Amino acid sequence: MVHVGIGYDVHPLVTGKKLVLGGIEMAHDKGLEGHSDADVLLHALSDAILGALGENDIGKFFPNTDSRWRGASSTTFLREAGRQVMLRSGQIVNLDTTLIAEEPKILPHIPKMKTVIAETLQTHIKRVAIKATTNEKLGFIGRGEGIAAMAVVSVDLPEPS
Repeated sequence: MVHVGIGYDVHPLVTGKKLVLGGIEMAHDKGLEGHSDADVLLHALSDAILGALGENDIGKFFPNTDSRWRGASSTTFLREAGRQVMLRSGQIVNLDTTLIAEEPKILPHIPKMKTVIAETLQTHIKRVAIKATTNEKLGFIGRGEGIAAMAVVSVDLPEPS
């Protein structure tokens, strides 16, 4: 039985932080502010996977009130979401994501991001889609104040007994 989950995340851009998106560090004059590395793409993707499983968001598994997760790599969160699929004898069917940012240019980094995501989830790279768009200079994203990500995931799970 195929289950679908959606995820969304947004973080502000600030000076003095490194920018991590899709599990890779990118050269940019600002980074995302958050308790962990603030990787909006992996956060949205983790939430989408957990949603497909009928679980709460990553905050249930990795609360931002827990100092263990300060500065943590978001691949840790994604790996746990994938582990939750395996614990239920499920399989990821596909992942479809969109990054929304004015800068930096995302397209050159997509192949490496797809590799990181596929390896972290132990799935085939052809099951991973990453797209990027701008906000056409509108709103906080358009002003370069933040980056957002959306994700949709389908997971094949055995019929409940």
